[in-house]
Amino acid sequence: MLYSSTRSATGPFVSSAEAIKRGLAPDGGLYMPNEIPTLSDDALDELAGLSYPERAARILGKFLTDYTEEELLSDCREAYGEDRFPGGAAPLSDIDGSTVALELWHGPTCAFKDMALQIMPRLLSRALRKTGELKTALILVATSGDTGKAALEGYRDVPQTKIQVFYPADGVSRVQKLQMATQTGDNVNVTAIRGNFDDAQTGVKKIFSDPAIRDELASRGVILSSANSINWGRLAPQIAYYVSAYCDLVASSRIDPGETVDVTVPTGNFGNIFAAYLAKRMGVPFGRLICASNRNDVLTEFLACGVYDRNRAFHTTMSPSMDILISSNLERLLYVKFSARRCKALMDQLNASGRYALTHEELTAVREDFVGYSADEEMTGEAIKRAYEAGYLCDPHTAVGYAAIRADRNVRDRAKKILLASTASPYKFASNVYRCLTGKEPTNDLFALQELAAFTSTPVPAPLVGIGERAVRFTGTVAPEEMPAKVLAFAGL
Repeated sequence: MLYSSTRSATGPFVSSAEAIKRGLAPDGGLYMPNEIPTLSDDALDELAGLSYPERAARILGKFLTDYTEEELLSDCREAYGEDRFPGGAAPLSDIDGSTVALELWHGPTCAFKDMALQIMPRLLSRALRKTGELKTALILVATSGDTGKAALEGYRDVPQTKIQVFYPADGVSRVQKLQMATQTGDNVNVTAIRGNFDDAQTGVKKIFSDPAIRDELASRGVILSSANSINWGRLAPQIAYYVSAYCDLVASSRIDPGETVDVTVPTGNFGNIFAAYLAKRMGVPFGRLICASNRNDVLTEFLACGVYDRNRAFHTTMSPSMDILISSNLERLLYVKFSARRCKALMDQLNASGRYALTHEELTAVREDFVGYSADEEMTGEAIKRAYEAGYLCDPHTAVGYAAIRADRNVRDRAKKILLASTASPYKFASNVYRCLTGKEPTNDLFALQELAAFTSTPVPAPLVGIGERAVRFTGTVAPEEMPAKVLAFAGL
């Protein structure tokens, strides 16, 4: 299977290994496969009898055709083993009679990004060998909180790689910041920026598209790659857990084989929900995909009226990983739904003016699969309480998704099963969760972990125990325009 840019129908076409190595296409577009493979009913039945690593290897094998079955199975067994995901990689948990949580946060950093970023470094290492690359891959990451730590942990001390993470100085939780600032490893670097996530993401994209920087890095024996969901090697593993979830819904008798299930995803950069869409395109019986946003509701407006407009106020919320106005993976949906030519035209408009508009026919095509809802801070807090009253403790991002489900039910009054992507441990945002549940202020952001544990009689996840006692390694802060110099300095170490 070959890959090309979302902005060019005529290529150049590259292998999956080359796409993973590069991260971003030379024209600024995102890599997509030239076809979407399918899963028959019999194939889904067969997958249901397999372990999660076996399922993931099968799904990845359909997209990464230049990797062998043995390579993928070996990597998936290492990535999703009991030592990294105690009790299983992506378990289901019932919230209420019709809502089932797909818990994606049982990995080493307590966030759903682990599901991709435990396997992605292994895929990249193989890609470097398969393409005969001798240079060091510098992984460049912009994060709104969870991707940074998951990428740092995944790439820590991986041979032939370095990783530079940028995050908004005032746009992540205290726990998220400490997770990154205390990261160990000889090949890692972490820098805060004075700005928001969109500033960080834009800065990273500019570095990727700057030929002078690429040439300078090449002279130092370094190539750029990405661990954000703009990299196909990050997105493809996310498809696997949606396929696996459907298999588990059937195997646990929550649904009948072939029964349609709606999927709700707390959404920022659009990668997680796009992976669910690709699972649907492959043949998994998913119905509507409910795109849940916080106060930064650019996607809600887009799905309602077809206008994408990032020229709006940016809000800092209790769900910081969704504080995003530039949803990069939406470009992939435009490519699949329309064409590379149309996708490029829309992206050119976005770059020039910060907005674009679909035609009525185009919006109708998008709304065949997607519907959007947003939740403000009050609604998010109420959803945290409602879920807890139903017996489920969730983080603010998952709560935004639960609020969207409640809003959708008010409109449709349906009892169809809904799969909710539960994206982070509530303990990563213990202060806000404790505040929403009790109406009280925690002693401080770190002691809130113990206070939440005491109030809910649930344990603090092992990866977060003692986080305030770890040595802080990274304290630097730069302006967005200083990011290139920071990257070049790190590459020269």
